[in-house]
Amino acid sequence: QVQLVESGGGLVQAGGSLRLSCVASGRTFSSYVMAWFRQAPGKEREFVGGITKSGGSTYYADSVKGRFTISRDNAKNTVYLQMNSLKPEDTAVYYCAASSRLLVYRTPNEYPYWGQGTQVTVSS
Repeated sequence: QVQLVESGGGLVQAGGSLRLSCVASGRTFSSYVMAWFRQAPGKEREFVGGITKSGGSTYYADSVKGRFTISRDNAKNTVYLQMNSLKPEDTAVYYCAASSRLLVYRTPNEYPYWGQGTQVTVSS
């Protein structure tokens, strides 16, 4: 079992940046594939980015590729999401998720562990 706590959300103007953090506790952090998802009001939860257990490979949704960067520090039990060039359409609650499976999946139901979410609001 792993517990996840996100932080770093807030209100930012379009074109600005934010860095989200997700700290994990419980079983060995490096045993988990980590991912970020987001959910806007009235929309389904969608994949933003994912990172393998070692951090050697990363994957992104097309909508954020080139603007967002996911990284992890296994010594600090933390995964990050650096978000640059933010747009109003990036406004959502952002969640980190963990899975002990081998691959990074893009569907929420592949991840049994979730944080509580952090709100990101981008004003135009």
